[in-house]
Amino acid sequence: MTRTTTKRRGAGAWAAVVPVLALAGCASASAAPAEHSPAAGLDQPKVQRARQVLQVAGPREEPAPTLLEGPVFGEDGRLYLVDVTAPPGGPKVVAVDLDSRATETIYTDDSGAYTSAQLSPVDGRLYLTDYVGGRIVSVTPDGGDPRVVFEGSVDGRAMRPDDLAFDEAGNMFVTDSAYTAYPDAEPSGRVLRIDAETGEGSVLAEHQPNPNGISFDLSGQALWVSHVDANRIDRLMLNAERTAVTAGHTAMYVDGGTSQTDSNAVDADGNVYQGVHGEPRVLVFGPDGRHKGVVVVPAKDGELESATNLAIRPGTTDAYVTVSGPDGGYVYRFDALAEGVRQSNGG
Repeated sequence: MTRTTTKRRGAGAWAAVVPVLALAGCASASAAPAEHSPAAGLDQPKVQRARQVLQVAGPREEPAPTLLEGPVFGEDGRLYLVDVTAPPGGPKVVAVDLDSRATETIYTDDSGAYTSAQLSPVDGRLYLTDYVGGRIVSVTPDGGDPRVVFEGSVDGRAMRPDDLAFDEAGNMFVTDSAYTAYPDAEPSGRVLRIDAETGEGSVLAEHQPNPNGISFDLSGQALWVSHVDANRIDRLMLNAERTAVTAGHTAMYVDGGTSQTDSNAVDADGNVYQGVHGEPRVLVFGPDGRHKGVVVVPAKDGELESATNLAIRPGTTDAYVTVSGPDGGYVYRFDALAEGVRQSNGG
């Protein structure tokens, strides 16, 4: 029996340790080993080493290990991010001046556990997903005027909001996380829509294997949704009103090993950047599913276990990723393959 550390398994556990049976693969003795070689004419994924920008949070074990998430660039040029496991009264939302390396606590409270941040294209407020509280909170960019935008049940069940994406009308598309007990449990995660005008929630997709990352593609009519418990990215096509899923399929599989897919983002060329929990790296896929790149955090930089989420500064290829582990929480920089757009910024 082996044990693997996984993320956000329940309301009271930030990094629960879940026992998993070790599987042993076997092959027919008469079968010859297959030879694998790259297909002719296909480029191999380009490997890039991320560079440390600054440390945002120190090592912490209580109430849970340090975990940074949700980077998003504000109109003031600062990078906003959330500290998921910050203690009550601690820095729940932090703004980073990337030039001076100065940090400022923007928002805190006594109960929220915020797993992502996103700026609304309609009102310019910062929207935060409270995973433990089962709600979405919005604040002004300076952290003032906190409002509970949505809480309660959707179709009779309380949500565990992980990441979110906005459409241009201000409707929210939210991953509703739910751990899938291995090996026999039916996946019970969902993808939700919260209407900008009515404030009502509806279910777009259910029976999802612990959805986490969510971003629109460049058309605005499809969502890229990454699943923690399946190590895959799905493409969900929406109707013209974006009120229902019309079709969907698995678009990319991730060979995660001991790691799992986390949050994602999309650049101006439609490339999908997939954060990873359990190993500090970011995977880059073309919209055609081709594996185009890997961003790694150098091992010499210490005990770091995750590269959860990223933001590409709009109009540039300057990409910043939140990295965490026993050494604390950091921001690292790398070069994106294309410029940042709104779907590269937060979620």
